[in-house]
Amino acid sequence: MHNTSLHSSETLDYLVIGGGPAGLQLGQHLGAAGHRYRILEAGSRPGTFFRTYPRHRQLISSNKVHTGTDDAEFNLRMDWNSLLSPDPELLFTRYSKRYFPPADDFVRYLADFAEAFGLDIAYDTRAVRIRRADDGFTVTDQHGRDHHGRRLVMATGVSLPYIPDVPGIETTENYSDVSVDPEDFTNQRVLILGKGNSALETADNLIETAAVIHVAGPHTLKLAWKTHYVGHLRAVNNNFLDTYQLKSQNAVLDGNVLSIEKEPGEGGRYHVRFSFSRADEVVKELTYDRVIVCTGFRFDASPFDPECRPELVINDRFAELTPAYESVNVPGLYFAGTLTQQRDFKKSTNGFIHGFRYAVRALSRILDERHHDRPWPHRPVATDPTALADAVVARVNRSSALWQQFGVIGDLLVTPAGGESRYHEEVPVAYAHGAPLTQGAGYFLVTLEYGPDHDKVDPFDISVRRSAQNSVEQALDASYLHPVIRHFRDGELLGTHHMAENLENEWDHPKVHYAPLVEFFARELDRQPSGAGR
Repeated sequence: MHNTSLHSSETLDYLVIGGGPAGLQLGQHLGAAGHRYRILEAGSRPGTFFRTYPRHRQLISSNKVHTGTDDAEFNLRMDWNSLLSPDPELLFTRYSKRYFPPADDFVRYLADFAEAFGLDIAYDTRAVRIRRADDGFTVTDQHGRDHHGRRLVMATGVSLPYIPDVPGIETTENYSDVSVDPEDFTNQRVLILGKGNSALETADNLIETAAVIHVAGPHTLKLAWKTHYVGHLRAVNNNFLDTYQLKSQNAVLDGNVLSIEKEPGEGGRYHVRFSFSRADEVVKELTYDRVIVCTGFRFDASPFDPECRPELVINDRFAELTPAYESVNVPGLYFAGTLTQQRDFKKSTNGFIHGFRYAVRALSRILDERHHDRPWPHRPVATDPTALADAVVARVNRSSALWQQFGVIGDLLVTPAGGESRYHEEVPVAYAHGAPLTQGAGYFLVTLEYGPDHDKVDPFDISVRRSAQNSVEQALDASYLHPVIRHFRDGELLGTHHMAENLENEWDHPKVHYAPLVEFFARELDRQPSGAGR
């Protein structure tokens, strides 16, 4: 393990707090760019969070080893655990062949990633106080040592349990430390609060031993295979739903817990007042032997001094961020990793490794652009409808970033008045509109997106899928993932083109995909100011 000696008086370009996957990913980019940085990690090695979570030690992030192709970029569409790396051998698919792999294998992978790039990591270094300094930020660790950085990046993840405000909830057990031995729940009545994967993972574990299991929460349970948001319930955790629908003493309750009261003494039962959403708000008192809170996690903002404490949103679970992943109220304070899901909460994939690895790369480019006078990388493309269409089709058929960060990260084609166009890959869509990249020029944003009401469509309805497959006329109504190209100038939307769905996600049919795209570019380029012609 690499553990740099500390120089408390040294002011670095960047301090990164958190040595999990986001911190390591950012450290690799910062090091490759030649910036002076240090990662402060509270644990003794990388990935402390994953040494405990998920509690039942099986990841739900896909690890598809066999894809039928050796295209490394395409394969990242199916590999949800690997970090981005210049080393083609440093892939998580070499650590496990399991589709849902063991969490301990991921911890081992993170340690090897940190070692491979000699990342500057200070282990056993927990940030206990963060304050402003004349030249940036000062972070004090638990040993009383100070660390200085011109800019600060929080990559801690959501490290604290989120506990709803319910009277008596402090008497319950929590997902973070409850027993995972099913025998400890034999013949008991168990209430699980929460309807996400941690709740249903816990429920599935108890099916064989508990007498009664109720899973409860105020919102309707949502299935990831229908909403396409992978933070909703995954199929690997939904065996419990069979036991509910097939009448095996278990149930899913929709409504709110009003109060929890525990009987005195060890083994005292819980009396829970519950307001049912679909029963005219009728309130019943339900009795359980155990109550387990599985309601998610939140960002820990406690180390920040008041003058640099970031504004929090979404029940104070996340810091509010600009399109550049910067705190809205603390300049120079950036965020990386799952904390950036505030930008696309429960819509896309910034909350997960296979999504935020691209956001971290985008952040590194934003930092280079803002603070080091290094423009976003690009390649030249002729300002010609055919050349632009060729560039777009080549990318949408293999890009992993656009595939994983659907609707959130896109490729940017800047078409200035006169001269060649510039093709910038993997730019956050919200950032592109106000970025230096697009000032004073027309530009096209290329994204992969689901239809606007995709979560209301039955994905197994063959009539819906058949109508949009390879149909130019139905492309606009496509509910499945497909390319969307939008034309802007000064943030104003000028035109939109949807490419038709395709079962194999190959958008290169000469008549269905390519020709309409060329026509769209020809039409839109003619709308640009004089001098931008073909």
